[in-house]
Amino acid sequence: MHDFAFIFAGFFVGIVVGLTGVGGGSLMTPILIFFFGVKPYLAVGTDLLFAAFTKMGGTVSLARQRLVPWRVVAHLCAGSIPAALLTLYVLHTVGPADPAVQRVMTSTLGVALLLTAAATLFKAVRGKQAPRSLPDSQLAQALRPRHWALPLLFGAVIGTLVTLTSVGAGAIGVTVLLILYPLLPLPRIVGADIAYAVPLTLVAGLGHASLGSVDWPLLAKLLAGSLPGIWVGSHLMSRTPERLIRSVLSLLLAYAGTKLVLL
Repeated sequence: MHDFAFIFAGFFVGIVVGLTGVGGGSLMTPILIFFFGVKPYLAVGTDLLFAAFTKMGGTVSLARQRLVPWRVVAHLCAGSIPAALLTLYVLHTVGPADPAVQRVMTSTLGVALLLTAAATLFKAVRGKQAPRSLPDSQLAQALRPRHWALPLLFGAVIGTLVTLTSVGAGAIGVTVLLILYPLLPLPRIVGADIAYAVPLTLVAGLGHASLGSVDWPLLAKLLAGSLPGIWVGSHLMSRTPERLIRSVLSLLLAYAGTKLVLL
């Protein structure tokens, strides 16, 4: 019975990711902690690999459509992957099951969820501000950030946040990209966000696996649900009002975030 519940949870999160583009971490980690009683460090480690494998499929599909701006992905990874490795080194030194580390994880996760909720609600209220497409002549200009150091800085912040909590690569990543690359078309922003999340969550997830904080049988059950879920969600996307989905999602994330901060 429990096995079916995990598969269903994966399917549900897969649909939400397919519909909204918001990272699975912001929903899957609180579901594992609150509904299934999984320890925070195990929930974070398992969810990182869940996100890596789930988003890998999305990246392949977007790359085929030539919607992944690899230069933007490289800039973000240059900041986020060293930050993830440094955070993993600290976790290796202290130990992820340490009560103080668990407290930092739940508090940081709560704050990350509240930030994600705010970013999701902002996107729902403001709608799609970025252009949908650009001629090739303007694309080179759109690929330049406001300042060369900003993608590295924001990448480092997101890398630390994702390694500690498994949240941040989705909605926070999209919001950061919208600020740093205001001229970049929205499909390419989503493409960059999904593509750079793959190496980041893979590095962080494998780092957690080396700490023993990945539940492999649980990961298999979640993926059994999420991979078909993403397929269904992406096909439903065009028929569902995006603002409604994002508004409901932001309320769910704010509720989960508040609970974790007050734990």
